[in-house]
Amino acid sequence: MEDVIYVTGGARSGKSSFALECAERYGKKAFIATAEPFDEEMAVRVQKHREERGDDFHTIEEPVCLDEALQSVSKDTDVVIVDCLTMWAGNLLHKCESNGVIMSHVERLLDVLRNPPCNSILVSNEVGMGIVPDNAMAREFRDIAGIINQKVANVSTEAWLLCSGLPVKLK
Repeated sequence: MEDVIYVTGGARSGKSSFALECAERYGKKAFIATAEPFDEEMAVRVQKHREERGDDFHTIEEPVCLDEALQSVSKDTDVVIVDCLTMWAGNLLHKCESNGVIMSHVERLLDVLRNPPCNSILVSNEVGMGIVPDNAMAREFRDIAGIINQKVANVSTEAWLLCSGLPVKLK
């Protein structure tokens, strides 16, 4: 059985670095990036992440159809990192016309994770530990991200919380 490792924490908590460390024990690696660089600052962030992971990873850029991206990973891949589910949640909110369509994307991802094509490491921000947002759109985002996090953590074989760069094993 393949590992499904879920990694969560706050912004700048060390999630992505921890995911890269977890991937070191595997041979052939892939990386599914969900971010779309819509502005200069985001383009710089994406480039920095590419440089951090180096040439060890085959990169797939997919902002919405994570189930298809995971299934498209080469059969000889040992591990794939998905970074990040929070960005994916925002993409779904932006591009899908209803919560029903969003949840169908989530269910398709979960179906793949129940029998993944290779070991998988999924990174996500924990967005539910702060104040309740003051507007409906931000609350909807927080709720969808929280639902995604709960569902992915539930199907994972291992779960980690990063806080100030320190990993705490949850599962």
